[in-house]
Amino acid sequence: MKRLSNLLRVRGARWRGFVVATSGLAALEFALILPLLVGLYLGGFEVSEAFMINRKVTHTTSALGDLVAQAEEISDTDIGNILDASAAILNPYPSDLATMIVSGVMIDDEGVATVVWSDSRNVTAREVGTTISLPLGVIQLETFIVMAEVAYQYTPTFGHTFTGVVTLSDTFYLRPRLQNVVERL
Repeated sequence: MKRLSNLLRVRGARWRGFVVATSGLAALEFALILPLLVGLYLGGFEVSEAFMINRKVTHTTSALGDLVAQAEEISDTDIGNILDASAAILNPYPSDLATMIVSGVMIDDEGVATVVWSDSRNVTAREVGTTISLPLGVIQLETFIVMAEVAYQYTPTFGHTFTGVVTLSDTFYLRPRLQNVVERL
């Protein structure tokens, strides 16, 4: 019996030693939490990158529409310069991943919006005479508006296998500033 008692005491001491041992515990905890921390870091990077590009898309769309709305008439040279200036806002991100369309839209007395002229970069412009739908707050009978559209094809650096290419886009509607219609030469 004494022998059995000694055996249980020794085994109990081993178990107690195992339970209170902490020599590799920090390394084990770090190994378990590391994938989560790396995922959070990379996810935060991707989200902040997408927000930055989305802000640049909004600024580009605003500038594109605003520069056209400030003109009385637009020539080929003018529209080329405006598209160049708008594309420069996207720096340091590549502007060839962005599509830009600026269109002059006439709204008739029945509220039907028709494209009068359209120019673009990295995409086909809207076809003249095409009827488009506008948000209700934009429609004002017998008026002209400048519609600027920008879309950016964002491919996440790390998460592209999960999301693929994400399209970040914005559209602005502006009324001409100097006269009722911006003429396209």
